[in-house]
Amino acid sequence: MPAQQIKIPASSLEFLKSLKENNNRDWFNSHKDDFLEQQKNIEIFADALLDELNRHDLIETVSGKKSLQRIYRDTRFSKEKIPYKINWSGSFTRATKQRRGGYYFHIQPGNSFLAGGFWAPNPEDLKRIRDDISFDPAPIKKILNSKSFIDAFGSLKGEQVKTTPKGFDKNDEAIDLLRYKQFLLIKNFSDEEVLSPTFLQKANEAFKNMRPFFNYMSEILTTDQDGLAI
Repeated sequence: MPAQQIKIPASSLEFLKSLKENNNRDWFNSHKDDFLEQQKNIEIFADALLDELNRHDLIETVSGKKSLQRIYRDTRFSKEKIPYKINWSGSFTRATKQRRGGYYFHIQPGNSFLAGGFWAPNPEDLKRIRDDISFDPAPIKKILNSKSFIDAFGSLKGEQVKTTPKGFDKNDEAIDLLRYKQFLLIKNFSDEEVLSPTFLQKANEAFKNMRPFFNYMSEILTTDQDGLAI
């Protein structure tokens, strides 16, 4: 099917609305055929999105089906014991260790978004990022202040420490950026946008707009101070 003809049907959101109202195993098992049909719709969308991504990036994820996250919740350590997620979601991993950052989509009635970035950088990577920002914040500020970035994502998102990170000066000119311990780019979409025939194109464009930030981070995390691969 041509990419311009691929869209998420309203039935895929309606299933999630019904699941939210009936989040129990008996209801889910009695509607398993509907679940599988709606999940297939999301697989088709994810396959098309993967094809679009591979036109401007190199993705390790091999199929839309492989990108999807399970709808079953792990309730072992959760206070909320409902057994099923009330969203469709999936992620795409960039190929090779030189390409850092990842792509994520989340489809949920009233709470759909695309995201990308660095959810939980390890301490070594976080230190390298902060060191580079402190040494010269101009490159990342140029990216974050660009019109394309602001139009797509508004601002950088993610958890931050409330105090000054260890080893850095509280008066550092980039202290606001140094406080980040997650580096996330998020773009929200209405239900109407998600169901639109143009959603695939808009999703791909949002992911494409993440590339300058990914390229910046990848260089920091894969080269030493002399620009040599590590």
